[in-house]
Amino acid sequence: MITPTIRLMKGTVEIIDQTLLPAQYVVRLLRTVDAVCDAVRKLRIRGAPALGVAGAYGLLVAVEEKWRNDQTHYFDDGDKASGGLDEFPRDVSAGEVRTHLESAAETIGATRPTAVNLHWALDRMASVYKRDWDDGPSMLRALRDEAVAIYEEDLEMCRALGSHGAELLENGANVITHCNTGGLATSGFGTALGVVFAAVEAGKSVHVYADETRPLLQGARLTAWECLRNKIPVTVLVDGASASLMSRGGISCAIVGADRIAANGDTANKIGTFNLAIVAKRFGVPFYVAAPTSSIDTTLATGSAIPIEDRSADEVRAFGSAQTAPPEADGYNPAFDVTPAELIAGIITEKGVFRPPYHFDDLDS
Repeated sequence: MITPTIRLMKGTVEIIDQTLLPAQYVVRLLRTVDAVCDAVRKLRIRGAPALGVAGAYGLLVAVEEKWRNDQTHYFDDGDKASGGLDEFPRDVSAGEVRTHLESAAETIGATRPTAVNLHWALDRMASVYKRDWDDGPSMLRALRDEAVAIYEEDLEMCRALGSHGAELLENGANVITHCNTGGLATSGFGTALGVVFAAVEAGKSVHVYADETRPLLQGARLTAWECLRNKIPVTVLVDGASASLMSRGGISCAIVGADRIAANGDTANKIGTFNLAIVAKRFGVPFYVAAPTSSIDTTLATGSAIPIEDRSADEVRAFGSAQTAPPEADGYNPAFDVTPAELIAGIITEKGVFRPPYHFDDLDS
């Protein structure tokens, strides 16, 4: 059930263009920092954990772009050998590389303000390139290893998270979710949808109800696509139908992902998540958040401090080439909303399920 959402190949970042699914499966090659940033802004790659990997790999692309030559690339995929770094220009100092990476990190970090994993991964890479290095190649080998570790750790965290969450699902569970939280949103396995994948791998039957997730339909386009690829029954519903669905009974739980979780458990996720949580509370349906601990930002006391990205009004006035509202109408288009901790029954992480009241002080233990 692993989808190769993003990978590093011969100094190039390869991604599945998620804006074209399900109609087209297109792999894009990102060879420059601008291409990485454009892909992130345009949601060709999205999902907090996947953005963390994109940020880390984007810094490797920054090196390739600046110093690449026609004969070699510096970073390989696969094992942790570092491509052609022995051929990296000897007259380039570690300080020059550091200055270039600091600029690239600032550019990449400005693309999506809400997803904390992006900044978490860039900070991890910075902790490497800010050390004292005798030469550029030594720094770059360490950076390459750190980027690969971020990728591999995300896969491991999502697997562990899925295993913990699967224990919450009975055989025959009906799960409602919002946006997309499968392999496409991570290194390849998933968070909220990863819980479903893990339950199915354990032999349980699960039916997914996927909110379409306006305005860009990540649930209808991406979650449904992933479920069907993995032979998991899925029903797509418009976002406004969740109350009607839950009022009929039979929904076991709601599980969503997270782009950032504050210290008190308030959670930022795709716009419409807050609505779903309110409806779930009204009908007594447990509402869970599934996210790696890298999405928990203990520097923010509550969700009111989480920066919320505002996107173009054009996204709510049209879909693709189809005009869905008068172009003169104003548009309100926050990419995320914040669900208060009091509406969340549990936060599923790779370290287990946290229950309210939420305390994350011992995450590093």
